Amino acid sequence: MKPNDVLITFPELLLWFPLLSGLVAFFLTKGNAAKRWSLWASFITVIIVAVSFLFTGKDYFHLNNVSYVWMPSIGSSFALMYDGMGRMLCLLTALAFPLAFLTTYKTTYSRPNNFYGLMLLSQAGLMGGFCAMDALVFYFFWELAIIPIYFLASQWGGEKRIQATFKFFVYTFAASLLLMIGIIYVYLHTPDSSFSIHSFIKAELPAGGEKMAFWLFLAAFAVKMPLFPFHTWQPDTYEQSAAPVTMILSGVMVKMGVFALIRWLIPVFPYATTQFTGIVIGLAVAGMVYASCIAWVQDDLKRLIAYSSIVHVGLMCAAIFGGSRSGVDGAVLQMFNHGINIIGLWMVVELIEHYYGTRKISQLGGIASSSPLLTVFLVVIALANIALPLTNAFVGEFLMFNGLFHYGKWTTAIALTTIILSAIYTLNMVQKVFYGSTNQLTASGAGMVSKQAAAALTVVVIIILLLGVYPRLILDLTKDTVDVFMNRLAGL
Repeated sequence: MKPNDVLITFPELLLWFPLLSGLVAFFLTKGNAAKRWSLWASFITVIIVAVSFLFTGKDYFHLNNVSYVWMPSIGSSFALMYDGMGRMLCLLTALAFPLAFLTTYKTTYSRPNNFYGLMLLSQAGLMGGFCAMDALVFYFFWELAIIPIYFLASQWGGEKRIQATFKFFVYTFAASLLLMIGIIYVYLHTPDSSFSIHSFIKAELPAGGEKMAFWLFLAAFAVKMPLFPFHTWQPDTYEQSAAPVTMILSGVMVKMGVFALIRWLIPVFPYATTQFTGIVIGLAVAGMVYASCIAWVQDDLKRLIAYSSIVHVGLMCAAIFGGSRSGVDGAVLQMFNHGINIIGLWMVVELIEHYYGTRKISQLGGIASSSPLLTVFLVVIALANIALPLTNAFVGEFLMFNGLFHYGKWTTAIALTTIILSAIYTLNMVQKVFYGSTNQLTASGAGMVSKQAAAALTVVVIIILLLGVYPRLILDLTKDTVDVFMNRLAGL
């Protein structure tokens, strides 16, 4: 196939299909039409990503890259690139939505057409953000992913969702404003007045200006991840949002911040990176220990998992700034693994709340006797969350700690304490919720797992075990991206 014969590229397809599917969902107002349409649309998106893996390499460059003249007067092009890391994160995004829809298939939401329409619009924004190669395009999709989530979190969820969403809005609005200021500042120093990532990397920034822009970008990405101390919006938002929204927020959207460190922050600000590496790693490790201690004392399952997520993201951030090949490989691998594992945990929590009407650990117990299948799923996912060997997270965490060790032994020693703390609060949660004596609430035997939820959880467990045994599926996919990043670091 010749480049001129291509009607649409994979990045365009992954952007336009969920976007148009979301718009269609808004008009499906009868019964469960919007729910069924969105589920099938999410399956088709997975198929598109799967097919794209058949067209990798230089021979198919024209199928995986696109650049249209968008706003020539200011040097912005609609440029998308479907490289290894982008492909991996688009796969994660594609998988997350059907998993969320299947788990909550028995749940009825008010105004389902609006709910599912906004969900699919968010998917389009995430896909675009992971493929963008123009700073203005990246910012556009950054906002496109956030805005639907804001409406989803404020209209569907817990009783305190308005307060939680307001905090989420303040944090994300401030982050977006800082990012826009940083983008404009770097743009004004590009050699050809362009928003292209290649022009941003070549920008001639004064030392003081580079340091300022570095913190503008980092603050925006730190809110998204979230990185300590920019994390306080996260537990409240995760707790109060509807289950599918929480799954997308924690499983996929936080990866946009981690991804941006590799794609944008460090390559564009190499000098500032060397100056502030110690501070960023210090914040990341401090946040890991802090979040682990807070998770230990939680009684709400959602808040426990929320703080657990901060620990994992903090380790990814520290490993990336550590600057070793091992650490970066581990962080890229863990972006996918953490997304799968955290979504799996949210799926189990959603089923528990749906069946028993509570997320309080103190009110649960003995679920294993009434729902052995759900227990098996939870145990496998929980063991993956603490990086047990032969689960997907083990290789990623090993590589990240190995990379961090090259940066600093004492820093690594402090970070390693979170492995012990993670095992304590995770296994304690499993024991209290699923084992021990049943009570009046859990003895009813109501915890039957629906066929849809069982199918979704089975997919999660298969991925956990497959990548635990053969992580090269992801490492080989992202090798070229990491090579480019490491070559950039080597030139610092």
